[in-house]
Amino acid sequence: MNFLNPVTTQTWTNGRHLVRCVKVIQETWDVRTFCFMAEQPVMFFFKPGQFVTLELEIDGEQVMRSYTISSSPSVPYSFSITVKRVPGGRVSNWLHDNLRVNDELAVHGPVGNFNCIDYPAEKILMLSGGVGITPLMSMARWFFDTNSLVDIEFVHSARSPKDVIFHRELEHIFSRIPEFKLHIICERSDELGEAWAGFRGYLSQAMLELMAPDFMDREIFCCGPTPYMNAVKNLLRQNGFDMSHYHEESFGETPADVQEEALEHAEQAEAEAEELDIADMYSVEFASTGKSVRIQPGETVHTAAAKLGLHIPKACGMGICGTCRVPLTAGQVDMEHNGGITDEDVAEGYILSCCSKPLGDVVVDY
Repeated sequence: MNFLNPVTTQTWTNGRHLVRCVKVIQETWDVRTFCFMAEQPVMFFFKPGQFVTLELEIDGEQVMRSYTISSSPSVPYSFSITVKRVPGGRVSNWLHDNLRVNDELAVHGPVGNFNCIDYPAEKILMLSGGVGITPLMSMARWFFDTNSLVDIEFVHSARSPKDVIFHRELEHIFSRIPEFKLHIICERSDELGEAWAGFRGYLSQAMLELMAPDFMDREIFCCGPTPYMNAVKNLLRQNGFDMSHYHEESFGETPADVQEEALEHAEQAEAEAEELDIADMYSVEFASTGKSVRIQPGETVHTAAAKLGLHIPKACGMGICGTCRVPLTAGQVDMEHNGGITDEDVAEGYILSCCSKPLGDVVVDY
């Protein structure tokens, strides 16, 4: 006799999904974790290290912003993002000030090449700075929950003791498995004078050799502010590290930077297009609207849409977030993405408009 009920729960796939905020956790004085579930139970399976893009409405304007998932797929009926309040940060401040339990919103994803599933290894070094700890926390939770036979050296850099995100949970995880070792570096003591007996200052070669003497033999996952990641890469290259074993989260530009750069490219392309023979240009047709435009080789589908006044939502402009995914119904494109689309989506005919350059006349269902 079968006493088990059949599983009818849906499994998460890349796309747009409505979710509800079910919990808000104050991690540190300026960092909060927001936990989400679906109204109808969904198994939120993803690769630890991947991210989602939130679809928000701020001051009457639709805003898209990508955040790494900080929870682990080993806790499958919910997922979490962990957000630091950034001075002047439009979205981070809005989330801290406005997102409450029971609020609903749409998310796109999960996507991302930065994950621990695609790069299996017996020995891993995790390097994080500030809120860059979030994807590495997802990985650490996954390895812990699944009893993985992995040797982990986890090195986290924070400004002060009060800025160490997930501090108590990290100490719990790393106290229970001898192969998991935790190292925390604080730049300085906090304003309250809290004592700190661990490493102080900035991550250096000497520190790394003390914490992980065999760092040259490990698979390295790194996430943090751009200067932090650049310093890590410089250190590794100076030691002759094989960078094919180095992986980093590649959110490097703010949406404002991306939009400004895209505008400059569009203006430059428009000026250059005037000098081109019309026969050398490609037609991009948007089937749902019946509009089409000719663009020069090297321009993207997203640029073509913008020239027609069509708004394809995007959050990164670098093929990372997956927000600008559209179906390609005719023609071919050269798509150079950074993990924002799955192989399954590509097989079904989807492209990311921000990083897809037509190789001839194309038709997009938008």
